Amino acid sequence: MKKVLMVVFSYHHQNTEKIAKTMADVLNAQIKTPQEIEPEEIPDYDLVGFGSGIYSAKHDESLLGLADELLKVDNKNVFLFSTAGITGKSKASKDHAILREKLQSKGYNILDEFQCKGFNTNSFLKIFGGMNKGRPNSRDIQHAEEFAVNLKRITET
Repeated sequence: MKKVLMVVFSYHHQNTEKIAKTMADVLNAQIKTPQEIEPEEIPDYDLVGFGSGIYSAKHDESLLGLADELLKVDNKNVFLFSTAGITGKSKASKDHAILREKLQSKGYNILDEFQCKGFNTNSFLKIFGGMNKGRPNSRDIQHAEEFAVNLKRITET
């Protein structure tokens, strides 16, 4: 694998940052926030991951804004990831839909997507101590590592 970048926004409890660091270790990737990257830099990378916590059923606005500013490319490989209070295959598909559509409309090829639970104290949840305390946990980290190993395998062939 050559040059890998992960564009990550992780705010409340650094849930997504934990997942990103795990994947970055496997992929030997740089990690930058959406504010630290210029849109014209993205095509310089062989693989780019885009991830954040899920806020109101979508990735963070800073990530979506970056996707809007990206230049058109020809089939550049990317992957999506997130942490969320509520997860599941169809939930992840819905949560990732806006970012996925923005990237695909610019010519990006979504290789794979990953989502796991994250500790959530947004809104009224903080009154009850939040949900998913302790997440992402060691199993989530292991799944993120396996996801990254698989990405590495499919991009090296």
